[in-house]
Amino acid sequence: MQKSKPISYSRTTITELMIPSYANFGGKIHGGILLSLMDKVAYACASKHAGAYVVTVSVDGVNFLQPIEVGELLSLHASVNYVGRSSMVIGIRVVSENVKTGEQKHTNTSYFTMVAKDDSGKPTEVPMLELEDQADVRRCLEAIKRKQLKEAYKDDFDNEKSSMHLEDNLHLLTNERVIIK
Repeated sequence: MQKSKPISYSRTTITELMIPSYANFGGKIHGGILLSLMDKVAYACASKHAGAYVVTVSVDGVNFLQPIEVGELLSLHASVNYVGRSSMVIGIRVVSENVKTGEQKHTNTSYFTMVAKDDSGKPTEVPMLELEDQADVRRCLEAIKRKQLKEAYKDDFDNEKSSMHLEDNLHLLTNERVIIK
């Protein structure tokens, strides 16, 4: 295994034409199709960096910013933003392009956490990450901050959940669209 790899080594772009069978009942590209394509580009990017089989362990921040139309070209740009011992955070930027007008729109950004596995299925160490420019440094620092905030949120929520008493919190349902039977 190489000791380290630059981000540019595993940077990956997949471009695919959005066809009618990808559309939902509203005529836009189905979110599930988009998630599948994002998982595919995350796998390609992470496995190239790791030099190993990888699995998806979490997906953060899938926000559908704009609809994607049938007939547009969809480009999914992925890069390794952060590496742990066996895990990698893959940043994905999705851009659709109207081939007739050339208009491009940023439709999604997401972060997939992938873990490298050895032949026996156990997590295996990945190469360190070589940050090549200021944008790489920024994305890596943002990934570290997202990781810290995610851990803090999980801890806070677990603490709230374990100390929550149903009768003390029923007032939270007062202005919600629920009926208790």
